[in-house]
Amino acid sequence: MHDHSSSADTRDYSRADRITLTGVGSVGYHGVLDSEKQTGQPFFVDITMFTDFTRAAATDDVAHTVNYAEVAEVIREIVTGESMDLIETLAERIATAVLEKFPLLAVELTVHKPKAPIEVTFADVSVTIFREKHAG
Repeated sequence: MHDHSSSADTRDYSRADRITLTGVGSVGYHGVLDSEKQTGQPFFVDITMFTDFTRAAATDDVAHTVNYAEVAEVIREIVTGESMDLIETLAERIATAVLEKFPLLAVELTVHKPKAPIEVTFADVSVTIFREKHAG
């Protein structure tokens, strides 16, 4: 049985090479309320991509690393695409797409929804997930 929350099979990425891209912003139509799906609001994504860029550093060639401009495009496509109720779902879809399209070991990403319809004054609400690339 594979449980995402189980750490038994999780590798230690504390010393892995990483590329971090923060504040990728786009207007999306995600939320439980109908008004959120109609009006839209800003969403921001921070992503840390765990990889090995030894070869890229040695060759100074972008072909041997993850092109973060392309990652930003994937994030924008998903945020501005199909409407979802939950930012948890949005985070999962982004993580899955990035892991499928780029040579990464794992990703950790946060989706921020700073204009969420909350009646109390707040600065931000976000969800963070960690996903590993599965072999095969």
